Amino acid sequence: MTVAAKFDVAAKTGDTLGESPTWHPLTRELFWVDLRRPCLHRLQPESGTVTSWPMPDVIGSVVPRARGGVVVALRHGLHAFDADAGQLTSLATVEYGPPQHRLNDMKCDPAGGIVCGSMWDYGLHASGALYRVDAKGRTVLLRERIAVPNALAFSPDWRTLYFADTRKGGIERADFDPADGCVGEWSLFAGGQAAPGRPDGATVDAEGFLWNARYQGGALARFAPDGRLDRLVRLPVSQPTSCAFGGEDLRTLYVTTATQTLNAAERAEQPLAGALLALDVGVAGLPEHAFAG
Repeated sequence: MTVAAKFDVAAKTGDTLGESPTWHPLTRELFWVDLRRPCLHRLQPESGTVTSWPMPDVIGSVVPRARGGVVVALRHGLHAFDADAGQLTSLATVEYGPPQHRLNDMKCDPAGGIVCGSMWDYGLHASGALYRVDAKGRTVLLRERIAVPNALAFSPDWRTLYFADTRKGGIERADFDPADGCVGEWSLFAGGQAAPGRPDGATVDAEGFLWNARYQGGALARFAPDGRLDRLVRLPVSQPTSCAFGGEDLRTLYVTTATQTLNAAERAEQPLAGALLALDVGVAGLPEHAFAG
């Protein structure tokens, strides 16, 4: 089923590469990043206030931190960020790869760790990897030979981890042990032709369906737990990048978007490219876990 999105513009920030929306359960605020600017954004939904902080390097993603604040993925490592003080504190170096490498998508697991991916910037080489960082900052390699790591998400019982290499086009899944973060064998969940565009950021709703932003496909795809395409929600932009549930009862689906690669004519046709969109898709999301370190 294909439907047109009913949406509001939550923030018109004109992001070059908006990414990684995440709802902070403690402060009830939405954080997201503009990877290329680079900066961290925060939306306070009750007032509509948007605050932005410049970052010293490319910022791939952001997740909540259990003790307050957030964790941001800068080029090679994870850093705690205190919004009140505007202060960054290094937590862990994830990768010691070439300078062209950077961190991209990440999500927290129920044990308080972080699963995150690295890549050669712009996905020019399949030299990236998938890692898990525990609460003490210890890093374990989960997977290698990745071009563009995306679509990290967990099933409601936390026993399935979803992942996509955007360059390859398919979405995969693997068994996940929520006690120790071990990952099993990977298998195909949804093929590259299952929906328009390529798989970017993802989240799972309370019914166990995976929502996936379809980069250059102008839509969100909702996949059933068996991998069947349940719904395609058309958007007013061609480059949605990620999505996350937030707001009252987690019933608002926030979508980040990008202007990256659009020419002048395409930007004129897509005035909301780079904005943060807010959708009511008729289903609630799941609370996200926070980093315990």
